Order: sequence, then structure tokens, then C-alpha cells
Amino acid sequence: MSIGKISIRQIKAARALLGWSQDKLAESSGVSLPTIARLEALDAETIGGRASTADAIRSALEKAGVVFISADAGGPGVRLPIGVLCDTPHP
Repeated sequence: MSIGKISIRQIKAARALLGWSQDKLAESSGVSLPTIARLEALDAETIGGRASTADAIRSALEKAGVVFISADAGGPGVRLPIGVLCDTPHP
């Protein structure tokens, strides 16, 4: 399920869950690395700029298995469903 707006903190949390670097997100989303770095440095409630940029980032993360949790579902957040693999090895 996709939600309308996502926050920079959700993007950072999603990257952390997947074990993705900014480079990997840039590659997967088609959004330039400098743009991702600039957006993440803002730490804003929602992604500013072009809607297509936010859509590309959200789509890449969702394709990787991230589920975005909306604010009206107990607070904004992200999660990975059971069985979704990430790039970070588990102990």
C-alpha cells in the first residue's frame, strides 16, 4: 500500500532497514545522488521539490519491499514484511 507523502526520516529508516546506501537508492530510483543527499540533509517532514522525485524514491523503496506506514496508523514509519531480504547480513 502506498501513502501520499513520505518524510525524509521515513526514507532514511527505509534505507537502514534495507541496508542501502544513498548510492544504492540513487541507482534504484533513478534520482541523482546529489539530489538524494540534499533531500536527506534537509530532514523535512515531507519531500519537497518535484512530485516525480518523491514518487521515484518511494517506488524504488516499495519495490524493495518497504511498507510505508501513514501518520494516521499510529504515527509515520516503515517496516519490512516477514521474508523480505535486505542487503545487511543478520547475525
